[in-house]
Formats: sequence, structure tokens, C-alpha cells
Amino acid sequence: MTFGNRHVMITGAGGGIGRNVALAYARQGANVILVDRNAESLERTSALVRREGPEPVSRTVDLSDPASIEACFASLRDNGGRLDALINNAGLGAWKSVYELSVEEWDYVMNTNLRGTFLCAREAAKLMKAGGRGGAIVNIASTRALMSEPNSEAYAASKGGILSLTHALALSLGPDGILVNAISPGWIENGDYGSLRPVDHAQHPAQRVGKPDDISRACLYLTDPANDFVTGTNLVIDGGMTRKMIYEE
Repeated sequence: MTFGNRHVMITGAGGGIGRNVALAYARQGANVILVDRNAESLERTSALVRREGPEPVSRTVDLSDPASIEACFASLRDNGGRLDALINNAGLGAWKSVYELSVEEWDYVMNTNLRGTFLCAREAAKLMKAGGRGGAIVNIASTRALMSEPNSEAYAASKGGILSLTHALALSLGPDGILVNAISPGWIENGDYGSLRPVDHAQHPAQRVGKPDDISRACLYLTDPANDFVTGTNLVIDGGMTRKMIYEE
């Protein structure tokens, strides 16, 4: 894989998977563009990226606000406008009873996760097409698009929408040389991995809980220019959990 002199945007880069992905690309020599709604978290990621690779570009963006997204990409266009890959990672949930979930909460989750993903992909595709080099978009979905727990309706619906959006975009943008894929993580532990219980690991067919590095490696694979025969797919990274039949005895 070679990412030297390539420009990669990561949304939700202020922490968790997004921060790890940003660092992975920086270590590969990419020029990373960090996007997050939290300025303090964004600066912490920027400081870490500076130790690993080229100076990052940071943008504070509220992905629930179309104007904020459009302003971000307008700024990129005004400053050279090159973009080779987009990792649509930002997302949030509202874990409430279906009887209590408000319209405002539903809309905020859907607008941030699903509409925000679409708008970022649309604006990124414009830059990629204008550059004439093609590009790659990776949308971070979730195994909750495929299976659920109670009280996750807004989050699950938004992630299911991301999967459908991904294959639609793959067909629409393919003629412009733009690859579009999704990743559906399962349990990815962003906290203290050492504090996990043996049963947490053993319940996975892979015999361990996932790590952010598992997602970062997948992003590198899906945005590697050599892998230009992979588009419209959903890569499930969950240690095999969605293939495990579970019944209570």
C-alpha cells in the first residue's frame, strides 16, 4: 500500500475509531484532513497525527448541518481541492425506548449519520471527479444494520440506510472512477482493552473482541488504489458474531 502524497479525509476523527484511522493513514504518509464537531478532541488528534506524518488539516464541522458540511468542502476547494479518499466515520445514537424517542432525537441521529454521510460523499465525489483521478469512499456502518438490540431504532435505521446508500453510490460514481464501500464493525473496544472479561472474548468465534486497528486496516485496504475491483460491498468486521446462532436455553 502506498499513500504518500494522497489526501484522505476522516470524519469523526476526534476519538475512537476515527482517531485510530487518522493515525493509520498518517503513518502511511498520507495527508490527512480531520473532521469532527468537537474542537478540543480534534486538536488532540491533530497533535498525535503531527508525530506520525505530514501536518494535518483540521475542520470543525457539525455533520447534522448541511451548511457546515458545504462550508468545509468549499474551504478545501479554495485551498487546492484535492481529495483521494473519504472515510465517513462520524456517527452517534439515541438509546431510548421506542415509546420515548422524540422526533427531534430521531432526526438528529438520521441527519448526522445518514444525511451527513450522503452529503460528505456527494461533496467529496465532486472534488474527486474534478481532479480526474478517481478516488475511494468508505462509509462506516455497523452490524446493527444487520441485527439489533432493543431501543436502538434510530441508530439501526441510520446504519441500514448507509448500507443501501453505499451500493447506490457505487453504481452512480463508478463511471467517474470512484469506489464506494462500507465497513460494518461489531464490538470494537475503544476503551481499556485489558479490562475486558474472558467471556467477552470467548463469545466471539474469533476468540477476541475487536480493536480499532481492525477497522483501520480495512480502510487502508479499501482505499488502496490497487484494489480497484472492490466496490459496492459491505465488509463485516465482527469476529464472526453475525454468523453465530444464539438461543437462550
